[in-house]
Amino acid sequence: MKLHTYFRSSAAYRVRIALALKGIAYESVFVHLVKREQKAPDYLALNPQGRVPALETDAGDVLVQSPAILEWIEETWATPSLLPGDATARAKIRAVAALVGCDIHPLNNLPVLGWLKERLGADQAAVDAWYAHWIREGFAAIEQLIAPAPFAFGAAPTMADLYIVPQVYNARRFSVPLDDFPRIRAVAQAADEHPAFRAAAPEAQPDAA
Repeated sequence: MKLHTYFRSSAAYRVRIALALKGIAYESVFVHLVKREQKAPDYLALNPQGRVPALETDAGDVLVQSPAILEWIEETWATPSLLPGDATARAKIRAVAALVGCDIHPLNNLPVLGWLKERLGADQAAVDAWYAHWIREGFAAIEQLIAPAPFAFGAAPTMADLYIVPQVYNARRFSVPLDDFPRIRAVAQAADEHPAFRAAAPEAQPDAA
């Protein structure tokens, strides 16, 4: 199995965490987003959207979009479960994941930030303000939806944590203050102490060098 990844991609980061939590072996194929390697013809043939992650399965299928990849991983490797509990509990976990994946991340993705600069003439200060605004707005809702113990929904990581932790990394990278979000910070602290999250972290990836 091959994971096409970039160390700073939060979408790829989610998938790396899931693979590490479930102990799934894979080969990393590095796609440098800043150098626009995702737009190379050979990669576009693999993933027509030209983004990461893309997962080549052992059966030869290519899966794209981190939510779909994460659901496939969860359905293929049952333990440890990233969606535990009854239907209501799973819906609450998915809601937090979607809040990051649908509401925060798309507005702060690299192509959007580039468009703000190139098409609208936004300077870096304006881009940073845009980035911080959407993180703060999303985190304000997530803060009310989770109850760390120590992870977002209990003693073990769930799908929600796979979305929260990379977004915290992004917030810290862009110097977005997290003082107002003690629950989110508690989740990040628990992840910092978990070997699977450490193994998946951007700074631990070979292409971070």
